[in-house]
Amino acid sequence: MAAPYAAMVMDARNGEVIHSSNADTRLHPASLTKMMTLYVVFEAVQNGEISMDSKVRISKKAAAEPPSKLGLRAGSTIQLRYLVRAAAVKSANDAATALAEAISGSEAAFARRMNRTAKALGMSRTTFKNAHGLTESGHLSTARDMTILGRHLLYDYPQYYNLFSRRSTDAGIKAVSNTNRRFLDAYRGADGIKTGYTRAAGFNLVASAERGSERIIVTVFGGNSTASRNAQVAKLMDLGFNKAPSRMALRTPRKPPYLGPDTAPTTETVIARSQTPSTNTRAKSIRVVAAAVKTSLRPTARPVSEPVLPDALVAELKEDIQSVLAEVQTEEVKEVAATAAQVALAATAPAAAPAAAEVVADVTEKTAPKASVKPVVRPKTVVLASASTRKAEPAPKREAEVVTRISTSGGRHWGINVGRFSSRYAAEKALLQTALAEMSTLDGSLRKVVNGSRGFDANFMGLTREAADLACRRLQARQVTCFMIGPS
Repeated sequence: MAAPYAAMVMDARNGEVIHSSNADTRLHPASLTKMMTLYVVFEAVQNGEISMDSKVRISKKAAAEPPSKLGLRAGSTIQLRYLVRAAAVKSANDAATALAEAISGSEAAFARRMNRTAKALGMSRTTFKNAHGLTESGHLSTARDMTILGRHLLYDYPQYYNLFSRRSTDAGIKAVSNTNRRFLDAYRGADGIKTGYTRAAGFNLVASAERGSERIIVTVFGGNSTASRNAQVAKLMDLGFNKAPSRMALRTPRKPPYLGPDTAPTTETVIARSQTPSTNTRAKSIRVVAAAVKTSLRPTARPVSEPVLPDALVAELKEDIQSVLAEVQTEEVKEVAATAAQVALAATAPAAAPAAAEVVADVTEKTAPKASVKPVVRPKTVVLASASTRKAEPAPKREAEVVTRISTSGGRHWGINVGRFSSRYAAEKALLQTALAEMSTLDGSLRKVVNGSRGFDANFMGLTREAADLACRRLQARQVTCFMIGPS
């Protein structure tokens, strides 16, 4: 019996629905489930719960998951990034379960977080029971909800979206091929997202494609085969591009607030027994609910009393301070008197002597300082011994000097190109995604879009030759097109 059919076509730029068929019927999502698994993982990585370099130990449960699988062995360890690649590209069930256990400790706890996240995204008719999507009672979603999830993956975590367009990737223990590579190769502009298949679900696919400034997302449930499903998705993609306006203001979806790890309370059963057992006494079961602590209170600092000094010691310190101040003031008065006397002697006119004496008396009397003294202005009649009466000699004529501007860029004349695009928007978006994905080597570079006769080139400029070479090698390892641009 064929699985039920459902479909939805959405303009990704503003979330407008272009076409829908049976879009709100709850059906089996199959491996489309891994879109939510990866969304939660990206959220956890971005908020510091775990890193892409974290080592994950594989449990017996994860290793025992049925195909499609990476082939993980129980007890082995593998970096989180390889599990992410395997789940996104290979659709590996063992990798999905391992991711769930790494984030939440168990698949059941992770499923609770998936449902909480689905509710925050507006996926009102979705219930997750596992992280991989294998058929399970109550594990259901709709074409509308999966389209919403695909749009959020695209705009909420653009730095990871390129995973879904890789035809193959290194998954740590082996290279794996993309389950969606046929549609990616066949449809112009296709760059994701995720396939799914079980006998109960049929052949499912959430796909996205971009042409110029337009981007369409299509979801199909219940295809009869890979070929027929891909053909139907291509038909709906064409419908979307034909009906979507060429120019549309971008209104990205609102990213839900980060709620932290799963905080569901745990229950523990405690058996209370009487110390004096009796045949008529029954044991009581007490349910103890231990809720997770959301905030840790900062301990109050212990009060510290100031030391109390003896009265005799305080009096002695005061006397010492007063005596020192008196000595300083006396010395400053003497210095002021001496300065005033020098000013009087320097006067050249004899008639000015009484005035100078008055100045000395006035200064001595009025300016005895309590702390510091303002310097006395030097009279104009005082002639410095160092003054020269010789006629100033003309300065020697200096020869003209040639000044060469020295570059302050430290040899940053190189750049890299990460692709040529049909629109400036697409080029700028590629630059942003690349910058976020490769921050360590591209930090401080200049993002530049060059409009040429064949399209818009996305360039990073202002790099040293070594930095440009390293950035290109790292990007090429991630299946991103890149070549170096030398100094012009």
